[in-house]
Amino acid sequence: MVFGPWIRTEREKVGISLKHFAESIGISQAYWSRIERGLELAPKDSLIIAACERLGLSTDRAFIAAQRLPPDMQGDLELAVSLYRELKSRRPT
Repeated sequence: MVFGPWIRTEREKVGISLKHFAESIGISQAYWSRIERGLELAPKDSLIIAACERLGLSTDRAFIAAQRLPPDMQGDLELAVSLYRELKSRRPT
């Protein structure tokens, strides 16, 4: 899952035009269009959060699509990796 195409699909599902969506989160239509088409990397964290709030989406899923940790986890990277490894080791093979 890549952020741009994913967020475009989600925006289109709720029927919000690119123009109105970009205006509602305070950025240019041209910039958001480049994001959705995969010509730009996922935007800064605050724009991902604003986009999710506007579309009613999970920020966790959005940050996964953006291939980065959500802001509240970034300071706990060591703990997140440690917990992941522990949980993964408990899964039956």
